[in-house]
Amino acid sequence: MLNGLFWFVEELIQLYIYVMIAAAIFSWLLAFGLLDTRNRIVYRIEDFLIRATEPVLAPLRRVIPTMGGIDISFIIAFLLLELLHNFLVPDLYAHLAMAGI
Repeated sequence: MLNGLFWFVEELIQLYIYVMIAAAIFSWLLAFGLLDTRNRIVYRIEDFLIRATEPVLAPLRRVIPTMGGIDISFIIAFLLLELLHNFLVPDLYAHLAMAGI
C-alpha cells in the first residue's frame, strides 16, 4: 500500500515537472512570435499551462525578485521539484520502510 502511494506521488511530481517544461517552451514560442494566441487551440493550451503552473510559481514570484528583468521563479520551482522527486520522497519512503510502517 505504502509502496503504491509513494510511486503515485513520484509520478505526479514527474508529470508536473513535464508540465512546467512544456509551459516554459510554450512561453518561449509565444515570445518569439511562432505561436499566435488568437488561434483557439493555442489559446487553450496556453490557458491550461498557465493555470497548471501558477499555483506554484506565483508564491515564488512574490518572494524572489526578478534579476535584471528575468523571472527566475521557474528555475527555483524546477529545482525544488527535482529535489523533492530525487531525494526527499525516496528517502522518506526508505525511512518509513525501515521503521516498519
